[in-house]
Amino acid sequence: MRFVAAFVVFGFHLDAAGLWPYPDVPFRQGATGVSFFFILSGFVLTWSAKPDTGPVTVWRRRAAKIFPNHLATWVIVLVAGAAVTPAAALANLSLTQAWFPGESVYFGLNTPAWSLSCELAFYLAFPLLIKWRMRRPWVIAGTAVIAILTVPVVALSMPGAIEYWFVFVFPPVRALEFILGMAMARVVQQRKWIGVGLWPASALFVVAYVGSWYLPASFPYVAGTVIPLALLIPAAAVADLTGRWSPWRSKWMVWLGTVSFAFYMVHQIVIRVSEKLLDVHAYPLLSALGMFVVSMLGAWLLYRLVEVPAERFVRGTPRPARIRRASTRTAPPADHRAA
Repeated sequence: MRFVAAFVVFGFHLDAAGLWPYPDVPFRQGATGVSFFFILSGFVLTWSAKPDTGPVTVWRRRAAKIFPNHLATWVIVLVAGAAVTPAAALANLSLTQAWFPGESVYFGLNTPAWSLSCELAFYLAFPLLIKWRMRRPWVIAGTAVIAILTVPVVALSMPGAIEYWFVFVFPPVRALEFILGMAMARVVQQRKWIGVGLWPASALFVVAYVGSWYLPASFPYVAGTVIPLALLIPAAAVADLTGRWSPWRSKWMVWLGTVSFAFYMVHQIVIRVSEKLLDVHAYPLLSALGMFVVSMLGAWLLYRLVEVPAERFVRGTPRPARIRRASTRTAPPADHRAA
């Protein structure tokens, strides 16, 4: 599922660069993929959290996940001659760029890295947030959704550039999605899931993904798809727990999900370099396919040469090579009621 989210972000950047002259329905709302990442992060971290894991261990493991790929792509962009101020370069390197409202800063260097700035803030707060038991997770989830729907209304009074930054980039605002993901993990763990199946949840998301384009003001950025995403992720998790068929468990989809973070980090670099060196507008479809293939190759190399070795070094243990069944320490009992 992470790979699909990363792929629509790739398509969104193609479309934004004018490199997709075809009907853009599949990609015009591709930035929604970032919202998926934020909700999923809250869900997965909460699901896998162990009570005996200290804050330092959490921070070290999350740093091992995001910083190696980030540092590698940061260096690549600088070597490629990106025009950026020293302040923007430093903010990007330290993953603090999303806290600054200037587009040249938060989208500076490797544009997708702005979302890592938000993720880093989530990870720093997670050891405190996980102490929150959320005994009424649906109330927390509903409150988070209401807050997310309120954000575009609050932003209406802001100047255009600040409005966009506040709604789409500002870490405390995007943290609402992370908390929503945490609450949905608690829903499943506490056996309070409402029984929405994977396919109805998927259909609801597709409708929202296409329809949110027509919402006014800043509502399309996050608010238009947050409810379907909050249902889709736990629906997929419950399908795994109960053994129901899911396309996301196939060998190829698991592999694509494994390299999805590296793909997310390299694709914008490939697009920009291709624009500089090639006449990509002459053959747009062929160019798009070529950029996808090169991005996948770059993702595989980044994963194999940087992400895996660095994570092993920091963690001190090898990365799991295959998908595993849900742990009995974190999964709810597989009794009839849970099914």
